[in-house]
Amino acid sequence: MREAELRNLWGPVNREKHRLNQTRPLPAKKPLVSEGREVLRKANACQGHQDCPGAHHQDRGGQLSRGMEEATRLPTQADDIEVYSTKVSCKVTSRFAHNVVTTRAVNRADAAKEVSFDVELPKTAFITNFTLTIDGVTYPGNVKEKEVAKKQYEKAVSQGKTAGLVKASGRKLEKFTVSVNVAAGSKVTFELTYEELLKRNKGKYEMYLKVQPKQLVKDFEIEVDIFEPQGISMLDAQASFITNDLLGSALSKSFSGKKGHVSFKPSLDQQRSCPTCGDTLLNGDFIITYDVNRESPANVQIVNGYFVHFFAPQGLPVVPKNVVFVIDISGSMYGRKIEQTRDALLKILEDIKEEDYLNFILFDSDVTTWKDTLVQATPENIQEAREFVKNIRDRGMTNINDGLLTGISMLNKAREEHTVPERSTSIVIMLTDGDANVGESRPAKIQENVLSAIGGRFPLYNLGFGNNLNYNFLESLALENDGFARRIYEDSDANLQLQGFYEEVANPLLTSVEVEYPENAILDLTRNTYQHFYDGSEIVVAGRLVDEDMNNFKADVKGHGALTDLTFTEEVDLKEMEKALQEQDYIFGSYIERLWAYLTIEQLLDKRKNAHGSEKENLTAQALDLSLKYHFVTPLTSMVVTKPEDSDNQMAIADKPGEGPEESVTAAIAYQTSYQPPSSPYYYVDGDPHFIIQVRGKKDAICFNIDEEPGTVLRLIQDPITGLTVNGQIIGDQGNSSNSKNRKTYLGKVGIVNSPMDLRIEVTTEKITLHNGAAQSTFSWLDTVTVTSERFSVKINREATVVSFGKGITFKVILHQVWKKHHIHLHFLGFYVLDSDKMSTKSHGLLGQFFRPLAFQVSDLNPGNDPSKIHATMLVKKHRLAVTRGYQKDYRKDVHNGTQVGCWFVHNNGQGVIDGVHSDYIVSDLF
Repeated sequence: MREAELRNLWGPVNREKHRLNQTRPLPAKKPLVSEGREVLRKANACQGHQDCPGAHHQDRGGQLSRGMEEATRLPTQADDIEVYSTKVSCKVTSRFAHNVVTTRAVNRADAAKEVSFDVELPKTAFITNFTLTIDGVTYPGNVKEKEVAKKQYEKAVSQGKTAGLVKASGRKLEKFTVSVNVAAGSKVTFELTYEELLKRNKGKYEMYLKVQPKQLVKDFEIEVDIFEPQGISMLDAQASFITNDLLGSALSKSFSGKKGHVSFKPSLDQQRSCPTCGDTLLNGDFIITYDVNRESPANVQIVNGYFVHFFAPQGLPVVPKNVVFVIDISGSMYGRKIEQTRDALLKILEDIKEEDYLNFILFDSDVTTWKDTLVQATPENIQEAREFVKNIRDRGMTNINDGLLTGISMLNKAREEHTVPERSTSIVIMLTDGDANVGESRPAKIQENVLSAIGGRFPLYNLGFGNNLNYNFLESLALENDGFARRIYEDSDANLQLQGFYEEVANPLLTSVEVEYPENAILDLTRNTYQHFYDGSEIVVAGRLVDEDMNNFKADVKGHGALTDLTFTEEVDLKEMEKALQEQDYIFGSYIERLWAYLTIEQLLDKRKNAHGSEKENLTAQALDLSLKYHFVTPLTSMVVTKPEDSDNQMAIADKPGEGPEESVTAAIAYQTSYQPPSSPYYYVDGDPHFIIQVRGKKDAICFNIDEEPGTVLRLIQDPITGLTVNGQIIGDQGNSSNSKNRKTYLGKVGIVNSPMDLRIEVTTEKITLHNGAAQSTFSWLDTVTVTSERFSVKINREATVVSFGKGITFKVILHQVWKKHHIHLHFLGFYVLDSDKMSTKSHGLLGQFFRPLAFQVSDLNPGNDPSKIHATMLVKKHRLAVTRGYQKDYRKDVHNGTQVGCWFVHNNGQGVIDGVHSDYIVSDLF
């Protein structure tokens, strides 16, 4: 949402934009309200009230503080858009939640207004439907294959009309946004439906709602109905934004037997932030928690030929565990991260049981171990471990491969030598805040090494600290080894997040768990084997019966306990179950079938992350078919909403984001408010291939390498305003083709496109080709020639080709020639931007994105092993990056010898300083 849209939400407007933020919106980036009359109006509304939000807060610039700026006045007849109803209806049946968010509004203005609808939903949920109703006419959403929807989406983008999207938003939520034009006097209804399977964590199920209407709503209501055949043992609801006294009168909650109910209906007065204020205090989290009776460790339910099997035994002794903590202590962990890691590990040491065994593996450029072998968690050893943890310090680079293999080898050796209890279980927990950049740094090879070393014997859990890392790699690595990945957010509670994760895996009750059913009686079974069952969690298996008319159903769960092997048997009489389920008078549709589809899609998508070739294609096809059949918006599908928009239909697209870097990396912000640009900033790519950026407004440079295979084409510059695009293709050494790790790569081709001129220029190490419309001219590097026209010129000699598009845009391509008889190296190119003054700030690409100012700070300088290479920390785009001082050659003026240029080297393909990840800049061909 554009920030200006909220500024005039209820007052006189300069732009005809209005936004309705509904239940489940996460706090979005907030606009600054600067209009004098808006400030005065809000001040008057709060005059004399000490408890009015923002009453004492004046922003540094004299504007309303960010705590107050989004509060809005109670709509009056003079206001343009009135939201008169917001209702959230949640129906939970056997942990499967079906949620409908409905908002109704009316445009009271004399002209059409754009109204936007925001909802925040859990990342684990799938959107299943969206409808838009205007004056009684309903416009439905349709789920389509993502590739099919893509053309419609791109067409809408090109017209500047797209309004519907889903984005990751914070730790637990995704934001759904859609907007529509509403005629004067018309009413509009938005209705979003989504579903999710509630996961049991630490002994309870949690339903998380974000409440943030940003205005008083006449009819505001949250209704939750829960039906659990096992019976409900506890039910609670809490709101972070309202006092318990006030909550008590607006909130009702009750449960009896198999049914539970929660209702939250604050009146207009209860929504006010103070008795006479027009601001709402509904701004925060509304959380419902519950659990079910556990008279039996298992429960099987069957409806319409589909079954679900829940398993969560209680009262079992805890299996002793052998846990290795593999901790990243590279330079990027300095400061708050390493402090919070120490705090969390010290707290975890308090909770480790004496029968457990443990060790700490620290990795930076090298690997350090606390002990040579696993040691028992005796009081003496725990005290010694505390002293070790207190002295953990950050240093060096990131050797993930050797750190993990050291920890895995230690666990394997302890088992082989019988130095740990026979009926114990092993766990590896790794924490890192970056990507491997020393030792074996190829993700695929690290995965191969770790998978081989673990051999399916125990799980690996990966904790990714912050955003400056390849989360997809951590997730794939964990899933492949029966664990999972978890992002640890850089915040004041990061140590609590780490402790919270450990609590989830601290108490294994069973190992090698297998769920068995009668042979030839089940089809399409979801995952039914698990390395561990942890106390407070739950195993859920679903499937389809071959014979829907069978009378009895039997399920066995087998596992290794702390003392003995155990088998839990559950037998179901289908006729009796049918009678018992007839009382579910408010249960939605075929909930078990949809639960099965949800779980199956979720698990297929996880498997797909580590699959290749035909296996990946098969998994993709299965997940896509189910997503379309059950109308789920998943990473493979999009929801397309056709909306009335002037004379054309407008396409709104809802996509499902993931946890990868493109969804999670925080947007760049400038840390300085003013700058003086140097007379001639420069940007180039030369060598192996080294990208060097002389940043505008800085007297220093940033550099990074891109490590990709020969043949890869990279987007260097793309400017939508001037129509200029520059791409470069990578070539590699001739002699090291079998050893990609040692192979050097260079720039071998450059393609320059000027779309408005219908001009393409291809520069290779052999020739320069100009395509000017249908005409083509080819020159060799032996030619000395100048090609000129009214709008561009190309100058060619034996050493360089200079391309200019008038004053303000000049590129130079340099030819590096090597000894003709040299057995390894190829000729290669260097590409330099000599003048970018006329390039727009909307430029992008590996070089183009730096045409606009980039703020960064370098601190904590310290010498490394090589005194000439100083290590430091760079603060850039909200990331703290470990950087190294280095020198590269600049051949702009001296093509033969070059001149030395100092720069701060950003590791890992420039991640953290470039937008997104380097693979985002790979394109299909040179033009």
